[in-house]
Amino acid sequence: MHCVRERGSIEVEHKEIRELAMLMKETGLTKLDYRGDGVSIRLERAASGAQPAGAPAPLAPLEAEQAAQRDAEASSGGFTVKSPMVGVFYSAPGADREPYVSVGDVVRVGDVLCIIEAMKIMNEIASERDGIIDGIYAQNKEVVEYGQPLFSIGAI
Repeated sequence: MHCVRERGSIEVEHKEIRELAMLMKETGLTKLDYRGDGVSIRLERAASGAQPAGAPAPLAPLEAEQAAQRDAEASSGGFTVKSPMVGVFYSAPGADREPYVSVGDVVRVGDVLCIIEAMKIMNEIASERDGIIDGIYAQNKEVVEYGQPLFSIGAI
């Protein structure tokens, strides 16, 4: 694994780097760029497995079904909310609380849909459009990746 620290950035704690490395290992990521608070970190590790670099991984049946569903939404004017970061998806504000949204709920711009925890920071993910929740693609406490579809929102 290799780490690059850009000139002018503040010193990064080893613990934070270890947390990023563990997140990479847990999610199977081979590269991670992080920028924030005057810090820029790039972590890279060798890919494990026999798959050639750049070759797409075969889709599992459930993933293929979800991909087809997302394509159908796109053609019907729906909107897909994608994860803006790598982290842990939380569907509710607490373990004993109701989820922020369920399939069939009407949402407005700015309504909180979920929380994604990244580096021990809880990030609220809000709706960018008015609509009805058509699908929820992530499970509570599941690690999600950047760009991974989380919700589909259909027209009201």
